[in-house]
Amino acid sequence: MALLLPTSTAGSLPKPSWLAEPEKLWSPWKLEGNELIEAKQDALRLTLQEQIHAGIDIVSDGEQTRQHFVTTFIEHLDGVDFENRETVKIRDRYEASVPSVVCAVSRQKPVFVEDAKFLRQQTDQRIKWALPGPMTMVDTLYDAHYKSREKLAWEFATILNQEARELEAAGVDIIQFDEPAFNVFFDEVNDWGIATLERAIEGLKCETAVHICYGYGIKANNDWKKTLGSEWRQYEEAFPKLQQSKIDIVSLECQNSHVPMELIELIRGKKVMVGAIDVATDTIETPEEVAATLRKALQFVDADKLYPSTNCGMTPLSRQVARGKLKALSAGAKIVRDELTA
Repeated sequence: MALLLPTSTAGSLPKPSWLAEPEKLWSPWKLEGNELIEAKQDALRLTLQEQIHAGIDIVSDGEQTRQHFVTTFIEHLDGVDFENRETVKIRDRYEASVPSVVCAVSRQKPVFVEDAKFLRQQTDQRIKWALPGPMTMVDTLYDAHYKSREKLAWEFATILNQEARELEAAGVDIIQFDEPAFNVFFDEVNDWGIATLERAIEGLKCETAVHICYGYGIKANNDWKKTLGSEWRQYEEAFPKLQQSKIDIVSLECQNSHVPMELIELIRGKKVMVGAIDVATDTIETPEEVAATLRKALQFVDADKLYPSTNCGMTPLSRQVARGKLKALSAGAKIVRDELTA
């Protein structure tokens, strides 16, 4: 019988200090060559054990093998020049120096498949692997070649599908596509964003998820959230079409957010990863606080389709805080699981 309310993380977990500078987003590696490969594997083993010790059911690599959730994938592709950089506004929020698409993009070899095989060898638990979504990839680049966000997204969707099929063959149980851009570019989401996402999952037999959050707890994101008012209804724009899509799981942000919980009703029938851990604060939730969030969500999603999770990744947090939050997530889910099975 399938476990009720299986827990997981939405994204990254803190890196150990010997791999990269701690409590800092997108920190450069401290090692190179074979030493870096070995260090990444050591970090993956460590973060896996911390998830298991905390009672997390669906485990991941915690993004220990990635410096950045988008560009680490992109840097392995042909057609993207990391020397020829341009400044663009990411998700209409903050400016960043990004690589440029200078000719047709393509994938000559797998990017994360060997890492996924390594994770699969370490555990018998279900594993989830995250990839950037096509729209978020487009939004993290300067396009000097296609001159069309939609055309570039379709190219990336084909590349992502190649990678996803090989990740599935490597034993990954759930492939998650990170699409924070879905909370910003509403017309594009419905015009072609969800369609390109479906292209990325084409032919997959494993479960698929889309993670749509309000971002890490960095200043640019926090400042943006202050402009959104007392209710954050961005999900309302994409959920109706997502409900009709072939994506299995929708991952969203609920803990300490202003998202009206009833919006989950718009994706009735889908499995829902409910973010019950706030990643923008060092305060560790109590198990009862987690349980309260899950109980609210259960008004709008069936218990067999609810996956307790974190709001987003936890890379900027200390390992001690992240560890405490994982334990709270697991304990809170157990409270509600026991209530449901009593």
